[in-house]
Amino acid sequence: MGTEGHHTTQPYHVMRRIFEEGGAGSSERGRNVALSAVVVGGGIGGIAAAVALARAGIDVQVHEQAQQLTEVGAGVSLAPNGLRMLERLGVGGGIRRASARYGSPQLRLFDGRAVVASQPPGFGGPGQNVGIHRADLLGLLAAQLPPGTVRTGHRCTGFRQDHGSATAIFADGTTATADVVIGADGIHSVLQGFVVAPAEPVFSGVVAYRGLVPRLEGYPAGTIRIWMGEGRHFLVFPVRAGQLLNYVGFVSSGTAVRESWSARSDPVALAAHFAGWDPVIGQVIAAISGPGGSGFQWGMYDRVPLPRWSSGRLTLLGDAAHPMLPHLGQGANQALEDAVALAALLGAGTGPAGVPRALAAYEGLRRDRTARVQLGSRRQGAGWDSSGSQLIDRRWIYDYDAWAEAVALT
Repeated sequence: MGTEGHHTTQPYHVMRRIFEEGGAGSSERGRNVALSAVVVGGGIGGIAAAVALARAGIDVQVHEQAQQLTEVGAGVSLAPNGLRMLERLGVGGGIRRASARYGSPQLRLFDGRAVVASQPPGFGGPGQNVGIHRADLLGLLAAQLPPGTVRTGHRCTGFRQDHGSATAIFADGTTATADVVIGADGIHSVLQGFVVAPAEPVFSGVVAYRGLVPRLEGYPAGTIRIWMGEGRHFLVFPVRAGQLLNYVGFVSSGTAVRESWSARSDPVALAAHFAGWDPVIGQVIAAISGPGGSGFQWGMYDRVPLPRWSSGRLTLLGDAAHPMLPHLGQGANQALEDAVALAALLGAGTGPAGVPRALAAYEGLRRDRTARVQLGSRRQGAGWDSSGSQLIDRRWIYDYDAWAEAVALT
């Protein structure tokens, strides 16, 4: 996808209408468009960015290194700030059908005793948050894209740019050129190294055992529970319209475990870590080895907030820009905010010459907020692993509208 052809700059009010009413469909590809974009990475953040860009009238291609778009068997929690973005991306109805809405979190000590006093204001109200299978979320977003938007089997290995265009370079020798390249290629981002000096992710000292099990008889519908102890905690919430339970057991570890979404875990080891805890946890762990159960082991890593996200016509998004620990449940939600904010700024009448300025505005809007969430996620994890002390008030996270904030800058 190149920068050849005639570019037209659409007035902001037109871009706003396109974004709100459905944006570019497959019939519009190839017309004169204001901008062209290449997204590197076909995870939730990259596909959400592509949907947002297409709805803003921007010609977009996604290049994913895997041979097909897939997500592992695990759930993700969507908070009000992320759900707000998904409504703007046109998938609100699908999310409601595929997800499981749950009430206020039920905090428990390790033995199952309820803890009420530790729940901070804004932690979550009834129906505020939903659980969804990651594959369901990715599928709903990908279905919004025109055919041919996503190109798989393209592993990015390099990047170059000049005054007028940016080019992603792939392992098979092919390239993709556009007005802007967006690095949504995860915590091990290749493109991040073209923005800042390369640095290794930081191991958090925690390993997560996670996966899905069929809904347990007796587990109350629409309920998220968090059991807290010293040096570990356990989380369960429903997904797929309540038919499955997503679980995560967080365990302190003095040995670094590789960051992976797909490494199989050992249910016996998990059971040993939570021996003597609430019997409900034992039921969940026992179901991992049964029909429909799954288990993965995940070394948890993040980064110190980056000093910058953009360089010329290249910018970063999601985990490539701000990998965070999951203890505030904000990884996917912040990537969705990135996607919608970036599209709003690029789509607001930005011609090719204005791309670097739009990317600077995007970085300026997003970097401090995501850094605060990154650091807050570290603190929240420490709170969970000290029986719920010093939990964070999340109102400043949930009440935020990334689209409205981006619009205010245009």
